[in-house]
Amino acid sequence: MPELVVLTEQLNAPVPGGTGRYTAELLKALARTAPEGWSVTTAATANADRVIRVPRRVLVALWERGLPPKLGRHVHAPTPLAPLPGAVVTVHDVVPWTHPETLTPRGVAWHRKVISRAAVQARALVVPTQAVADQLRDQVRVEVPVHVVPNGVTKLVGDKPGDLPERYVLAIGTIEPRKGFDLLVRATERLKVGLVVIGPQGWGGVDLRAAHVTLLGKVSDDRLASVLAGATVLAAPSLAEGFGLPVLEAMAAGVPVVHSDDPALVEVAGGAGTVVRRGDLASLTEGLRAVLADPDHTIEAGLTRASEFTWEKTARGVWVTHA
Repeated sequence: MPELVVLTEQLNAPVPGGTGRYTAELLKALARTAPEGWSVTTAATANADRVIRVPRRVLVALWERGLPPKLGRHVHAPTPLAPLPGAVVTVHDVVPWTHPETLTPRGVAWHRKVISRAAVQARALVVPTQAVADQLRDQVRVEVPVHVVPNGVTKLVGDKPGDLPERYVLAIGTIEPRKGFDLLVRATERLKVGLVVIGPQGWGGVDLRAAHVTLLGKVSDDRLASVLAGATVLAAPSLAEGFGLPVLEAMAAGVPVVHSDDPALVEVAGGAGTVVRRGDLASLTEGLRAVLADPDHTIEAGLTRASEFTWEKTARGVWVTHA
C-alpha cells in the first residue's frame, strides 16, 4: 500500500503561525481525500505517527544540507523544512528575496538556502498563488515542476463577543514588521475606532500597545470565530504575503476586508475587498474610513469569493503531485 508521509514539524514550532494552520488543515484534508489504496502518515520530532528521534535543531541542520533522515518514497513537506530529493515541498512565499528587511537575517539566509535547494532537488513545488509562482521563477533557479494549489478556508462561526467594543477593526497574524500592523495602529487612532489584534508576538520588537488597541495573542478557533463575528472590518495591510488566509476567513464569516496591494492578496481577494497601497498611512486610513462608513457593500462579494476555496480542493491539488 503506498504511503504519503506528511512532515508535521511546523506544528511543534514555538510560533506555528499561518504555515501551522496550513499544515494542520491540509493534513486532515489529505486523509479525507486519499486515493484508493493510499494511507497518510505523519512524521516529526514529536507528536507524530513516526517520531524522528533527533533534536529539532539537528533535524533542521541535516535537512538544510540535504542529509538523512529520509522519510519514505512519497513525502510532502508543508514548509521548506525538508527540501529532500523526491519530496514535494510547499513554498508559501518569496519574502526572503522580495522583502528581506521584514525577516531576521538568519531567517532570510535559511529560507533562501532551503527553497533554492528544493527548487532543484524536490520532485515538485506547491505554491498557493500564481503571484508566488511568478516571483519564485524571478528570484530562484527552478528546475522542478511548480504547481499552483490555493489554500482552503474553514468557515468560522461564532457569537459576537461580550468583552470587546461594539465596533472594531480586526487584524490577524503574527506581530512582526512584515504585517504592517504598526501602521494600522496609527490609522485606527486617526479614525477613533478600536483595533483588536489576534496573533502571537513575533520578532522585530513591534510594539502595538496603545489605548485603543486590544491584544488577544494566540486564541482558540472558537475564540477566533467569536472575534470575527463581532468585527466591523478585517484589515490586512501586509507588505508581503504568499496567500493571506485571514482575508478569506473574514470573507467567509461575512466580514468586509481592507487589504494591501500585495500581489498575492490582490489575487486571493479577487476584487472582493478594498485595496490600499502598501506602507501608505493615508491610503490605509481612507480605505478603512470608506468601509467603516458602509461595511455591507463588499460582504456578498466576499462570501462568494471565499466559497471558491476549500481544503478538499487544496488536498486534491496536492495529491496530483504525488499519486
